[in-house]
Order: sequence, then structure tokens, then C-alpha cells
Amino acid sequence: MTLRGKTALVTGSTSGIGLGVARALGAEGANIMLNGLGDADEIERLQADLAARYGVEVDYDGADLMRPDGPGALIEATRARFGGLDVLVNNAGIQHVAPVESFPTDRWDAIIALNLSAVFLGMKAAIPIMKRQGWGRIINVASAHGLVASPNKVAYVAAKHGVVGATKVAAIEVANDGITVNAICPGWVLTPLVERQLEQRASAAGTEVSVESDALLAEKQPMLQFTSPDAIGALAVYLCSDAARTVTGTPISIDGGWVAQ
Repeated sequence: MTLRGKTALVTGSTSGIGLGVARALGAEGANIMLNGLGDADEIERLQADLAARYGVEVDYDGADLMRPDGPGALIEATRARFGGLDVLVNNAGIQHVAPVESFPTDRWDAIIALNLSAVFLGMKAAIPIMKRQGWGRIINVASAHGLVASPNKVAYVAAKHGVVGATKVAAIEVANDGITVNAICPGWVLTPLVERQLEQRASAAGTEVSVESDALLAEKQPMLQFTSPDAIGALAVYLCSDAARTVTGTPISIDGGWVAQ
């Protein structure tokens, strides 16, 4: 399959999962709109690298998706830059950990705004474009926490459950418009942030990173292996393929058996 000539917008794509997805879609020929945080020079280098490596057009828009007008503005900027929007990957997210009774209200508001409301607003803006084109793929990066809960993550779990529900509703509504809408639900993913956390845990405990890695994984997953951003990118590519044209409204776990227990 090829996405040559199509345009993909991936939010939160300057690192981690989003970058893995952007690379995978670029490798299939899609032009890429990046979005996320980071040093301006580093983002410029990332754009140039992706463009040179895959022979595609790559742009960046730093729209603040926590603002109500942010997702719509980002969708419109992508359409204006590339002439359309074929693949939307809602990936941007944040986290905060605290018990419900002491969870800061401002952190709840921020997590819901980015992890859930931005997904809704992105789909709302993208669907009319995709309907006009007669083809589209929306992929919402949820989480194992979109299907099960863990303590001290009330806002994140609520938001990700909401993403799974919103995915199902949108999929039903556009089922005969050439558009599919699915949610990817990762477990532990080895991102640069997690790598730093493992190094810090090992340093504090006087152990090896491999020991802390197994301990972290074992808290949730029967399989003691991290999922890679590249693997999530490969799953996103499959969901864009013709083979997946009837896969819609589905939360797809890629979690080492986390939710199988």
C-alpha cells in the first residue's frame, strides 16, 4: 500500500509515539504536518530529516491544542498548506498523578482539554474535509487506560475512556462516507520520557535499568516487553490500508497482554 500524495496530521509528533507514527506514515509516502512542543531548531532539523529520508513534504504548526480554537486552526492550516487532509492522528496528551481527593482541579481541566476535548474538536473539524474527499482515516491514540483503570490517574483514565467512546460514535456516524475511526490503546511504550524515568529509578535504587524495566512492566503487563513507537506507527499504517477498510469503531490494544488479565 502507499499513501503517496495523501496528507497526514499527527498531533504531539515532535517526539515519542507521535514521532513514530509520523515516520511510519512518511515512509508510506504521506506528506506530514507535525505538531507539538520542542526546541525550534530541533523541530526544524526533524522536518528536514523526515523530508529527506522519505521524499515527502513536511511542515510544522505549533497550534496550542488546549485552546478551544486550537484544533480547528491546526486542521485548517493543514488543509491550506497541503490542499486537504486524509489522515488525522490525535496523539497529543499530558498526565498528572494524584489521588482523587487531592487531584488539582486545574490539572483535571488541562488533561481533559488536551487528551479529550482536542480529540473531539479535531474530529469535528476533519470530518467535513474527509467527507468531501470521500476518504479519510482518523486514528485516536487512547491507552490501556481507555479500557481499564489504575489508581491516582483519574483525569487521564476518564479522558482516555472518553476517547474510546468518542471514537465509536464518530465511526458509526461516518461508516458510509469512506472514513474509518479507530483508537489505538498502547500499554507501556518505550519513549524518551520513559527511558529517562527508568534511568532515574535505577540510579535511586542502585540497580540496573533492565531490572527497573522488568519491574515497571510487571506492574501491569504479563509480557515483559515495551511497545516501541515504531510498532504503533506500523499499526497506524495498517489502519490506513485498504485491508483495514472495514475496521472501524475499534479500540485496538497493543499492550503486552495488559487488558487480557
